[in-house]
Amino acid sequence: MTKAILPPTDSRHARGGRGFATFDEPPPPLLVDEAGEPDFVALRDSADFQELRRRTMIFVLPATCGFLLWYLGYVSLSAWAPDFMGTPVLGVINVGLLFGLLQFVTTIALTLAYARYARRRLDPQVAAVRSLTTEDRA
Repeated sequence: MTKAILPPTDSRHARGGRGFATFDEPPPPLLVDEAGEPDFVALRDSADFQELRRRTMIFVLPATCGFLLWYLGYVSLSAWAPDFMGTPVLGVINVGLLFGLLQFVTTIALTLAYARYARRRLDPQVAAVRSLTTEDRA
């Protein structure tokens, strides 16, 4: 069905007349420009986006710092405490080899933890930010 809405310059529209066969339009998304594209400056300044950044940093900053300290500790011990790293644990397996393998375990554990955190905390916030634009109408 075609809508017949009078242009704003028409005198009937100025008096509040709506024309024939009009329907209420849903309000446009909050943070889009005149072309219907997302207004990235307004999105960046929105409370939902700020909350998304805060939630991201709550996980990423401590996880990154912790992993870097763990990795640099491993490298430092390898360089400055070779006797400790060469201490046998079980047969030919020594402390250095265990710490090296634990780097892989730590990486996998952090990946799984981030995936869970993102699914539970970040994805709902991403949906809230997307709802401020036309981006979620795919």
